[in-house]
Amino acid sequence: MSENLHDSTDPLAPKAAAEIAVAGAVIDAAAHEPVATENVRASVHTWRQFRRDPLGMISLGVLLALAVISVAAGLLAAYPASYGPDVLQPPSGAHWFGTDALGRDVYAQVIWGTQQSVLVAVAASVIAIAFGTFVAVIGAYFRRADGFISVIVDMTLSLPVLPLMILVAALVGPSTTTIILVVAAFSWPEVTRLVRSQALTVVGLPYVDAARLMTTSPWWIITRHVLPAVTPVIVVSVVVTASRAVLSAAGLAFLGLGDPTTWSWGRILYEAQQAGAMSSAWWLTLFPSLAILALVLSATLLSIAYNDARNPRNRAR
Repeated sequence: MSENLHDSTDPLAPKAAAEIAVAGAVIDAAAHEPVATENVRASVHTWRQFRRDPLGMISLGVLLALAVISVAAGLLAAYPASYGPDVLQPPSGAHWFGTDALGRDVYAQVIWGTQQSVLVAVAASVIAIAFGTFVAVIGAYFRRADGFISVIVDMTLSLPVLPLMILVAALVGPSTTTIILVVAAFSWPEVTRLVRSQALTVVGLPYVDAARLMTTSPWWIITRHVLPAVTPVIVVSVVVTASRAVLSAAGLAFLGLGDPTTWSWGRILYEAQQAGAMSSAWWLTLFPSLAILALVLSATLLSIAYNDARNPRNRAR
């Protein structure tokens, strides 16, 4: 009894516990150092390979230019007026992109439509990526939940997306928030499928098994090991989801389900169709269509260039 009491009050016990904690921290840092170093090297090699791809750099420049236009829309063009004296005027020095059936400047509409389209693309992508990645990682790490998540994802991907988007937008009412939520709600399953395939590979690697021996917290392992490993797939998903969000938002706006209080590329096409000027005034459809094409094509080429740049075979060359 006296020996047990003596052991429990041993003055060296706190020191031993501290040494064990320090040793565990050192082991943890040593285990993370090779992985972190490899991730940094891979990022540097990916950027070097990406810079050698002219299409990738041009695509990145186009997307950055659209982002700048969306932020500086008020400096580039005045907000489109309700009407103007020059009706259906072709492109000229006074109106670079012409005017519509109410005499409004199409250039100003496209500039302010860029702001709305980029906002929808970014917001819908952030929501879809965050939710889709969370579901994918949970399914990959907790295998009991993977079957249920896979069924939900497969069922959602098999649904007709456009009719459901139209139905939900029509029931809730046209607004920017509605478009963002609708696009995000039908975009996350594709993100989950892409991220899950990569996360399943990462979860089975030896260093993740070693991490399980060091801690019982699954969230620590997920945030420190799994998420950094699937980050390249998340980057690709962001670009692809943003382009799909722009197409979906433009389609809904063209059908009259967009926000009537703000300009978007889809609304320009919708009002041209409503005025019956799509065939007679070619500039009404050309410039917003080119803007949509520039964003979607640049996002697609950027994702392809990024995938090629992070290919280990290219890094080896």
